[in-house]
Amino acid sequence: MDSGGGRLKASSSSNGGRTRVGKYELGRTLGEGNFAKVKFARNTETDDNVAIKILDKEKVLKHKMISQIKREIATMKLIRHPNVIRMFEVMASKTKIYIVLEFVTGGELFDKIVSRGRMKEDEARKYFQQLINAVDYCHSRGVFHRDLKPENLLLDANGVLKVSDFGLSALPQQVREDGLLHTTCGTPNYVAPEVINNKGYDGAKADLWSCGVILFVLMAGYLPFEDSNLVALYKKIHKAEFTCPPWFSTNAKKLIKRILDPNPATRITIPEVIENEWFRKGYKPPTFEQADISLDDVDAIFNETGVSGNLVVERKEERPAAPLTMNAFELISKSQGLNLSSLFEKQMGLVKRETRFTSNRPAKEILSKIEETAAPLGFDVKKNNYKMKLQGEKTGRKGHLSVATEIYEVAPSLYMVELRKAGGDTLEFHKFYKNLKTGLKDIVWKHEEDADEGDSGAGASASVSKPR
Repeated sequence: MDSGGGRLKASSSSNGGRTRVGKYELGRTLGEGNFAKVKFARNTETDDNVAIKILDKEKVLKHKMISQIKREIATMKLIRHPNVIRMFEVMASKTKIYIVLEFVTGGELFDKIVSRGRMKEDEARKYFQQLINAVDYCHSRGVFHRDLKPENLLLDANGVLKVSDFGLSALPQQVREDGLLHTTCGTPNYVAPEVINNKGYDGAKADLWSCGVILFVLMAGYLPFEDSNLVALYKKIHKAEFTCPPWFSTNAKKLIKRILDPNPATRITIPEVIENEWFRKGYKPPTFEQADISLDDVDAIFNETGVSGNLVVERKEERPAAPLTMNAFELISKSQGLNLSSLFEKQMGLVKRETRFTSNRPAKEILSKIEETAAPLGFDVKKNNYKMKLQGEKTGRKGHLSVATEIYEVAPSLYMVELRKAGGDTLEFHKFYKNLKTGLKDIVWKHEEDADEGDSGAGASASVSKPR
């Protein structure tokens, strides 16, 4: 799927005013953060579905780190492993970088814990083996994740684990002269103590710690280190203060305690984990082939001479004066495989980075009601057809809370409203949505079982479903 060196034309699709970038037709936004947005897309030449990560060039490159970012992307493109999301190609316009990635439909691994509770040991071991396979392979090629957490563990349609964002989650970081990484990152509950210390850390050892926390959660259904007070949480992590539940086998307890060793010098290594008796049970090393891969597109997007022939052009038609119609596949892509039961949130405890509700009111009425409800909550509202950006006026724990809202028509007179955290703190988003939903009660289409159950069911298992 390499683009080659020719100029990639872009045009808008006639299907509802969708945008095309090169041979890809862009669809709905799957997720977004401060520096990147991920969109569902279709390769118009092969009809394959992909995910495209769109980065703002100015934000990513302002630290003059072109060579390092180029190296990260080139390395990731060379990685072909059954348990790592595949990168197909990379393109650039004058202002954006487009990273074309494998699209998987099985949802997040941790959704299984939220819906079913903890896993049996054999099932947890199977996923842990796949996780270690992926991490070990990437480390052998000099790529460290640095931010392993629940949202980065996806499942394909066959239930195979796929680690996403390897090498991309911490692009602007670098190894200093001492050979150590020095940027604190990651979700606090999953981060190794030496990362929090900010005295430099070994990326491989830090990744393994995160894998250990993930294994604990898979088998326990809750986090080993949890505290609402961040200082208290860090103390627990530094001292590795945790207790394995009684249902863990003796060998599983021993392995987890060796992984969650707060001293990186004595912490077990990945090669030692792979030789561990508990890990080896039912273990099947991955089989895959290395293909010839061109890096021409990676060189082209960072061509500092600015040759326009290497750039793609993103061209948009005016959006029609109606909500974008969501086709059946895109609707299913938001659920786990073909299971639509998880599509519409019913319990507030599960609301984290994004949520959605349905309404049978007219789309313009929905927009007006959201604007009317958000303004008194201290949010500035910007509208663009049937999209809205709600920007919090107050500075929160992680800056201003920013919420992206979009309305989709899923059937005649039935709309799906999606709200995504675009910036700020996840828990603040959770609180905002709870307040917003109260004000929207007249337009939200209620299910009988959704009679404002409050936060019931939002216990320990829900707290690990998404990072904070």
